[in-house]
Amino acid sequence: MRIGVLTSTRADYGIYYSLLRALAADAATDFGLFVFGTHLSEGHGRTVSLIEADGHPIYERVDSMPTNDDAAGIGRAMGKTTSNFAAVWERWEDRLDVVIALGDRYEMFAAVAATVPFGICVAHLHGGETSLGAIDDKFRHALTQMSALHFTATPAYAEKVSHLTGRTHGVHYVGAPSLDGLTELPLLAVAEVRERFGMDFGQPTILVTFHPETVARAKNETYGKELCAALNKLTDRYQVVITMPNADTMGSVLRAQFLALAAENNRVITIESFGKIGYFSAMKHCAFLLGNTSSGIVEAASFGKYAINLGDRQAGRAHSDNLITVPVDAGEIMTAIERVESRGLSYEGKNAYVKDGSAAAEILFILKQEITAKKTTGTVR
Repeated sequence: MRIGVLTSTRADYGIYYSLLRALAADAATDFGLFVFGTHLSEGHGRTVSLIEADGHPIYERVDSMPTNDDAAGIGRAMGKTTSNFAAVWERWEDRLDVVIALGDRYEMFAAVAATVPFGICVAHLHGGETSLGAIDDKFRHALTQMSALHFTATPAYAEKVSHLTGRTHGVHYVGAPSLDGLTELPLLAVAEVRERFGMDFGQPTILVTFHPETVARAKNETYGKELCAALNKLTDRYQVVITMPNADTMGSVLRAQFLALAAENNRVITIESFGKIGYFSAMKHCAFLLGNTSSGIVEAASFGKYAINLGDRQAGRAHSDNLITVPVDAGEIMTAIERVESRGLSYEGKNAYVKDGSAAAEILFILKQEITAKKTTGTVR
């Protein structure tokens, strides 16, 4: 069985972590990654180095980065990505049993769209979800329509995928793969985080990730100012660590604001990428999360952390009781933090994305079944 895995950002690569380990450990499986997007961008930390360090095979590196992050630049990048992947799939169409795609980003959509004329079987992870404040919502559902197999994080999302595709076969509820084996991960101690990243999580620290709202892109400059104003006030009692935005529309505006804040206030630190282990270690040791990243929605609850979710980027997604959603307003942010502090900073409830067992193991088992059926009947079941 030969599997291709599409990865375009540090985020999806982190989510794939347990699945890639399962693929690597399976003697009957040959796999490799098609690496593109911000992985290949020096300005975004060139996170392909994380893949290289982990030793996972890379089938191809594919140029897909926009020349700028305005609407026209993103549109042109989508065209470039589709064109470049058409050449990739021409080389690989008869050499792959399935291609795995994850999530909802525009570059993932473009790469998968290029598979359609070739009839390549695509397995999609994290379909059926909703994020009303981002254009990603449209791309996610389009990815669902272009895929033959589906692995969802909740039963409700499985129902949504079945509704979108008009079928139940090929749709599997497996839970969120990023939650596999969290207690077994070799997370870094505070001293190790300090040595590797130069950050002292021994002091109270807010872990911040804020991406643009790509549906309301004109508001992002104001959002950045409101967030920076709140963070500047908070540094009298917290260290602030900001993981930088992805290559989304208006992302450069937020980047400039975060870098300016860090230059003016030595209690604010920016970083392009922690990597999976580094980021989860930071999550373990921080006081709470702040921003609009999916990690606040999916993983934070499993670390016993509250997440203050800002604005509408994640609007509509299922979440646990650790989430507090407020507008991107400095005053509202300060009030939300007071609420978290009044609760003692420790969340002890359940995580809505946890399913018993290993999502990665279940995905691999199902893929083997489906690929065997495809080879026998010519189609997935």
